[in-house]
Amino acid sequence: MTATLFGRFHSRPAVVLLLLSAPLLFLIATDACHPSSKAQKTDYSRVRMSEKGLFKVTMKPEVDPIPLREMHSWKINVQTKAGRAVIDASITVEGGMPEHGHGLPTQPEVTQNLGNGDYLVEGLKFSMNGWWVVKFSITSVGRADTATFNLQL
Repeated sequence: MTATLFGRFHSRPAVVLLLLSAPLLFLIATDACHPSSKAQKTDYSRVRMSEKGLFKVTMKPEVDPIPLREMHSWKINVQTKAGRAVIDASITVEGGMPEHGHGLPTQPEVTQNLGNGDYLVEGLKFSMNGWWVVKFSITSVGRADTATFNLQL
């Protein structure tokens, strides 16, 4: 008589445990539970030049460390590359989790121009731990550029 895994041995606790734990063992073996090497090597600074070098952007969360699963706001400061405040910018906000392929759970937006290059961003919320990006698309005096911030929460 030939014994098969799903025949005579299917009721054995060790086989059942092995079958139930197989997905977890796969994740551990493939390193899927750990941040990617890209996320580990990413720049997480809160001050950066925009992609084309037109603007210097500083992000300042209202709560530090940045909370999970809570609505919160940031102030961002936008300057020219020469260090002058950008006082008339139009700014949109988007973001998400590159490794998970989804966006932010909310639709944050710039709600106030606070003057001196400072802008209030409201409606930010991060739903889980991991690597997030927040991208600001900035237009001022007909010049457009983007600044992307990386977060490891």
